[in-house]
Amino acid sequence: MGELFGTDGVRGEANQDITAELAFKLGKAGAHYLTDGKEAKVLIGKDTRVSGDMLEAALVAGITSLGFDVIKVGVVPTPVVAYLTRKLDVAAGVMISASHNPACDNGIKFFDQDGFKLSDQDEDEIEDVFFNQLDELPVLAGDKVGMAKSVDGYVKEYIDYIQTTVDNSFAGLKIVVDTANGAACEVSPQVLSQLGAKVVLLNDTPTGTNINVESGSTHPEVVQEAVVERGADLGIAHDGDADRVIAVDEKGQLVDGDYILAICSRQLIKEGKLADNKVVATKYSNLGLHQSLEEVDGEVVVTKNGDRYVLAKMQEKGYNLGGEKSGHIIFLDYNTTGDGLLTALQLIDVVQKTGQPLSKLRQQMEELPQLLVNVEVESKAWEANKKIQEAITEVEKTLEGEGRIFVRASGTEPVIRIMVEGQNKNQLEELANDVAEVVKKELN
Repeated sequence: MGELFGTDGVRGEANQDITAELAFKLGKAGAHYLTDGKEAKVLIGKDTRVSGDMLEAALVAGITSLGFDVIKVGVVPTPVVAYLTRKLDVAAGVMISASHNPACDNGIKFFDQDGFKLSDQDEDEIEDVFFNQLDELPVLAGDKVGMAKSVDGYVKEYIDYIQTTVDNSFAGLKIVVDTANGAACEVSPQVLSQLGAKVVLLNDTPTGTNINVESGSTHPEVVQEAVVERGADLGIAHDGDADRVIAVDEKGQLVDGDYILAICSRQLIKEGKLADNKVVATKYSNLGLHQSLEEVDGEVVVTKNGDRYVLAKMQEKGYNLGGEKSGHIIFLDYNTTGDGLLTALQLIDVVQKTGQPLSKLRQQMEELPQLLVNVEVESKAWEANKKIQEAITEVEKTLEGEGRIFVRASGTEPVIRIMVEGQNKNQLEELANDVAEVVKKELN
């Protein structure tokens, strides 16, 4: 990660960190690099944040100033931008969104012409243009600049396509949908209704400032209550840009990304459709997922945290399913990025194929207890500290075969995070506190 790009694009407080000036320059730098300076078009989408219009206008100005045309598809989920970028004759896609962050934040993320998020190397190249080459880019004569065109009809292509990814009608199902007052407000209920489901909509009236506010995948308790109250078969909750989904069974129990991966991968193994019988997940996924896959001769391939690293491992090894506990799931047979609606459809299709309620399917995985302890420190040099490493090794020996310990430094705070997982919650608390005491003593 460089000065601009973080784990998922460029993100920060709108008009403070992410200003119109920055968006203008980033639009120029990104378009110049991703089009390779050749005549091309760039597609732009956004979520429902009030700052989206401002940043869109600045991006358009930067891109068109270099002579490139822009297709504006308006408010759409991030996975729609990814899908349309690879389907249309465009050189790149741009999504304006800060995902599950509050409305005061916004962000800009790029997709290449194949609909994939950029690699670390690509982002470094764009940063080099941004910081070192903007003054060298050509200044075009007035009639040589690009044009911007708003288009609504392209979204229908995604809506039509995504319905072909499931085998069954959803007729007879009542589904609660929380769109977090975000980008999925129209697309998600429309697709589910067209597949035959009766949809109960929550938080589908965006104001520009209410995105993710006590709603969506970061507040699944809203859907949990609604599913039980309305007697629904299940519920789904998106985040602001709908690249994630958290589900709820008919009893109001959470079905997070780990459960979704377990349910869908086991079904794919049964059908002979899971590549190499392996699914990619991060270190934060519960050990229960590993145990669930082992029961059916499957395997979890572990990568570091972040959907970009999940995708990189999938592409490297040819795997077709991976994701995170947060509900950011990638079905690479159907789309190139996490897609909350696509994930929901695949999960619901398993319900229809098996004839089992989601609560029954949820039992395919037993979640092991996890405990997270945060230790404030003056130094983050835990990896080179002998006593800390010895304490971690002792815990690993204690939990061997029945649990694990995962330690990392926060990327945003002066904190060391200690996560332990295993069968006995009381034991986990004791072990985590033992390591925490050593960390506290050694790094302060």
